[in-house]
Amino acid sequence: MQYSMGIDAGGTYTDSVIIRDSDGEIVDSNKALTTYPNLLEGIKNSLEGLDQSYLEDVKLVSVSTTLSTNTILESTGYPVALIMAGDYLIPDTHSITNYFIAEGGHGPNGEETRPLDLDGVKDYVLQNKGKVSAFAVSSYFSIRNPDHELQIKEMIKDLTGLPVVCGHELSQDLGAYNRGITAYLNAQLIPITDHFIETIINELGRRQIKARVLMLKCDGSVAGIDEAKEKPIESIFSGPAASLVGAAYLSGSKTCAVIDVGGTSTDVSMISNELPELCDEGAIVGGWQTKVKAIRMETSAMGGDSHIWIKNQRPNIGPRRVIPLCVAASKYPELIDKLKLARIPSRMLLGENIQPTKYFIRTGREPQNELSPSEKEIFDKIGDAPVSISEIFIDRLPSPVFLDLLIQKRLIQGIGFTPTDALHVLGEYTEWNSEASNIAAKTLGRMTHQSKIEFCQTVKKEVVKNMVIYLMSYLLENVHPDEIRKVIEGNYHTKFKLDVPVVLLGGPVRAYVDDVREIIDAEIVLPEHSEVGNAVGALVGKGIKRIEILIKNVRQRTKANITMFAPGERKVFMTHPEALEYADNLGRELVLSYMAEAGLNAGDVRIEVTRNDISMHGDSLPIETKLVFVGIGTPKREVNI
Repeated sequence: MQYSMGIDAGGTYTDSVIIRDSDGEIVDSNKALTTYPNLLEGIKNSLEGLDQSYLEDVKLVSVSTTLSTNTILESTGYPVALIMAGDYLIPDTHSITNYFIAEGGHGPNGEETRPLDLDGVKDYVLQNKGKVSAFAVSSYFSIRNPDHELQIKEMIKDLTGLPVVCGHELSQDLGAYNRGITAYLNAQLIPITDHFIETIINELGRRQIKARVLMLKCDGSVAGIDEAKEKPIESIFSGPAASLVGAAYLSGSKTCAVIDVGGTSTDVSMISNELPELCDEGAIVGGWQTKVKAIRMETSAMGGDSHIWIKNQRPNIGPRRVIPLCVAASKYPELIDKLKLARIPSRMLLGENIQPTKYFIRTGREPQNELSPSEKEIFDKIGDAPVSISEIFIDRLPSPVFLDLLIQKRLIQGIGFTPTDALHVLGEYTEWNSEASNIAAKTLGRMTHQSKIEFCQTVKKEVVKNMVIYLMSYLLENVHPDEIRKVIEGNYHTKFKLDVPVVLLGGPVRAYVDDVREIIDAEIVLPEHSEVGNAVGALVGKGIKRIEILIKNVRQRTKANITMFAPGERKVFMTHPEALEYADNLGRELVLSYMAEAGLNAGDVRIEVTRNDISMHGDSLPIETKLVFVGIGTPKREVNI
């Protein structure tokens, strides 16, 4: 018998699942807390909880991870230099730390606008070769003619031997600056991703697992290890992508909307006819606008681990994430006594960090830069066991500003009451220490003039409304969430009706099913194994390759010039039909070639082609034809070691 394994290292949990290849049945699964920043420990813990007898027959392993996303958000990537060739306008708000703009670049038809200043590039490269781990290169209209990027890449390789990432290798979309940003971020991630992948491979080897290893990309498709190492930027937001693909697989739906309630956020996305809906502009991560094709999603900063805090006698949920009290008390039993003795602070002092049920603990991460005296004083008072705000500020009024700074630097993290705790009080999800949740709910309920049950029901209702609001906001793109909230909360004799099934994913999501059904008229699906849907999605993602080819009718004085622009190729034809025939063959060839290199079943590849013509009024010949080839295949299960 042969099996495949999926692993998802998420923000809160690291999930693993084993699927039997013969019939696609899930035979085992496990959840473990994610260990951050060392993700490998959480992966080891998750794998330890599986039936080890299956492992020797696992022939395919696919992984999704938060590694790339967290690296960009935390600005912990390796040092990189960005070289841009052409008339670049750099926004004043940019945060690129090391870049150079050289003379060069091409025009929209692939013609050279200025000669490339290779001498200037050479001087810059030699100045930086000992300061950076990689170079990123972007030139104007490199998607029409990549010659200048390739010349710079060859020179850097000769001078330094360091990795070089070119913008045209990552995107065929217009937007030279954002292609440069994409290459810049990708170059920062290469050493980190390479180390992570090799660590995973070594861990599989230690467990005698001889399997093909894949990684899930943010468009819901899988990539081979070589591609994953070269283009780690494409793994950002692979967690939400795993949720989407996993939900479709578990529910058996080719078209569905998905609500994934995670620890940090609630993500809404959609799959149509087995293909995830993608955002047209490219993924935005950490304020960077990239050209990476990612799933389109609507995200709310309200998840199972969102901090619930009281101000002006009413509960606020998030946006900060904390360790739930029920989880923390399972590890730190002394937290129970602290909660029993907790005092309610003055109403004037109450805030997100000053709460009777809020505690702090070190993350285990050491300071990378020198702390200010105030930061160091607070940091020294926080250790490896939970401490309250009153224990930190014993002899003076608390100043939460420096606590915020330490949290932002990820040196400490909060422990507090969350929606997960509310479900523990209501008895609808009881995986952890319910006593801690009950004590805290009684305190917070007293602050809002409610019983602990009433308080937790209020929290639960708000979480459900948030799920539905962001679902409808996704489906009704031009309607603001505030307007949707008015409809949901208003006393109207109507409610939203959906004609697609809505699949729910997440550990405690079972508790919300009936409440969601009360608000919207839709088929609400809670598939079996929904709690490990991300790990399933990491495994069952298909191989998807998109190739775009542009044919332009470029008029030059008295004659027409039919030019085809394809990835890595620019070719001139006498007639439009000739160009069209060549482009059709080339597009299919590129798709099949990619599938073969990625280890996908070539005989099982489906290729869909869409064509869009732009014509001038009265002209029979299009001035522009765009062909989009989408190939869909399945990973090979057999492996040759």
